Amino acid sequence: MKFEDLLVELASKRTRALDLGGPDKVQKHHEKGRLTARERIGRLLDADSFLEFGMLACSDRPGMEEKTPADGIITGFGLINGRQVGIVANDFTVLASSNSRVYSKKAKFIREQAVEKGLPLVWLGESGGGRLPDLQGVRGIVTLAGEGGSDRWVFSQYSRSRETPWIIGIMGTSNGVPMWQACLSDFVVQIKGSTLSVSGARALKKSIAATYSDEDMGGWRIHAEHTGISDRTAEDEEDCFGIIKKFLGYMPSNNREVPPRTPVPEGSGASMAEILEILPQKRTRAYDMYKLIQTLVDIDSVFDLKPTYGKTIITCLARIDGHVVGIVANQPMVAGGAMDTDALDKMVSFLCLCDSFNIPLVFLHDTPGFLVGKDAELNKVGVKVTNALHALAQVTVPKISIIIRKSYGQAGANMCGPGVGPDVIVSWPTGEGGFLDPETAADIVFGELSDEERHNLTQEMLKDTSMYPLAQEFFIHDVIDPRQTREFLCTTLRFLHNSKTGGIGRHLLANWPTKF
Repeated sequence: MKFEDLLVELASKRTRALDLGGPDKVQKHHEKGRLTARERIGRLLDADSFLEFGMLACSDRPGMEEKTPADGIITGFGLINGRQVGIVANDFTVLASSNSRVYSKKAKFIREQAVEKGLPLVWLGESGGGRLPDLQGVRGIVTLAGEGGSDRWVFSQYSRSRETPWIIGIMGTSNGVPMWQACLSDFVVQIKGSTLSVSGARALKKSIAATYSDEDMGGWRIHAEHTGISDRTAEDEEDCFGIIKKFLGYMPSNNREVPPRTPVPEGSGASMAEILEILPQKRTRAYDMYKLIQTLVDIDSVFDLKPTYGKTIITCLARIDGHVVGIVANQPMVAGGAMDTDALDKMVSFLCLCDSFNIPLVFLHDTPGFLVGKDAELNKVGVKVTNALHALAQVTVPKISIIIRKSYGQAGANMCGPGVGPDVIVSWPTGEGGFLDPETAADIVFGELSDEERHNLTQEMLKDTSMYPLAQEFFIHDVIDPRQTREFLCTTLRFLHNSKTGGIGRHLLANWPTKF
């Protein structure tokens, strides 16, 4: 065959791949208000930076070659803000981007190459689940491994050690593989109107006579507020791309690097002189911990994770003096800052992220204890408390604790309190601690007394909660002026940077499950 004919044949095959599922399928996809997989890649990546692998792949079932361009999944590498990433995008216009043997080979290749080359992996998920009849029958499911049944593929899909950041955007209906990928990912952002579940409602209607919808099982509220699988919610696809880019800005490309440092915005720390205006004089009055955090960190640097899940605690990335930090803070505006089981799960997930990617941790204490009772016990509060402490014990990045106000009982320990491994721990003069909050303890000890007598004795108990005795015995390292907190953090973070390791931790939590 002449060279010209060969090139014409190649161009024809590439054009067919670029046409995705065909004009009709693309139009239907657009009518739903959704971009195609190739359009999404074009919007997310830097212009003209996409290097595709597997464009000419297709189904291995005879007769399906023309119906399955790229086998329903687009894979390759590109740049996001000048940084190399691996990228996978489900093409819903081709058989609902259902999972098959060739599809799996392509995804496996990008996952493995991203880890081997030390690159973040971004997955744009939208899939109808497993492909039928390809996976039907005993040979169908076994050969899905793509390596003659080798278990190596299975483990590469369902397990990982966090070496590079993995991000997934849930862009539309997502069953099967996008759910597995979400459960392995470090960051999940779900677009409003999309769904994420193991199986679709259509399949369940036949098997278990289910009457609920995909939205009932896996809408954005389910995963943002109830399961905690989603880390952020996006209004639309453009918002999703922006959130992914912003998250990557806090991450190193791999666990052998420290996160990128940025210039300190002008005016950062300028409101420190008024920080005590945030904290009420009355010890039982609530306040918004977010306001305090925003005063301490670089301007506009707070990036919240799981903001509507486990709301008694805040987990956010931020920058202090240009350096990325992870902040774990009690939120007195919700249940007085008493930690519940969702908050403990949320904390463990965040500890895993920060320890895996060399992000120092800052703990801000204001908690009267745990939310306990029958519901808490049914939610395995004892297990959650123990697991959180177990995870905390494995953290190898620097840990700084600041006792803002309350730090009581086991909850104070779970917040990396005195004697629980902080590298540096200090208190504000307003800090207090002990076995129980005095108000609660007074009800137990002095419950039979009059209100006046109980109040007087409670005030006596409060005298024993001061942090000064701990400072005197060096169980905490200092009591600081609240107005000097940002300066203290800037100086301490520089001091805690390990020049021997270049700030790289030991990543003992890299194999801890990402979700809970």
